[in-house]
Amino acid sequence: MSVRLYVGNLPKELERQELEAVFAESEAVSTKVITDRKTGKCRGFGFVTVKTDEEADQLIEKFNGHLIHENAIKIEKALPRATKAKGDSPETAPPAASGNSAGGGNSNNRRNKGKSSRRGGSSSSSSQDTGVAQPDPRWAQELEKLKELLAAQTANS
Repeated sequence: MSVRLYVGNLPKELERQELEAVFAESEAVSTKVITDRKTGKCRGFGFVTVKTDEEADQLIEKFNGHLIHENAIKIEKALPRATKAKGDSPETAPPAASGNSAGGGNSNNRRNKGKSSRRGGSSSSSSQDTGVAQPDPRWAQELEKLKELLAAQTANS
């Protein structure tokens, strides 16, 4: 079974060969740099695939914080890919790879931008709720603690 690792904070001018060279001494199966379709430049992240969990843990320990073009890279195990079946709605679809939550939702929001103002601005519409970004599951517990602290502070004042 192979394990995908998310590699973040990559410089824009990075090429795939440079990322391969960083992981050349390890048992990396493949490397992939995610590029912008228009410019062809790195979007700031990529993926490295290794054969086992042990190799993945060793790479994370060894290369997390490694400098590439003066950028300290971040490596972690990637979340599973979103497998979208025909009946899935955006609310029930599983989260995609790490880092996608920063994008602010699905691509349908870009196409529907401004429609609420043309309809009269009804914010109670159910289509408005589909674009709400879900918190990263790795931080959900911390988020709940912060919400409780905030609620306690507002209740005391």
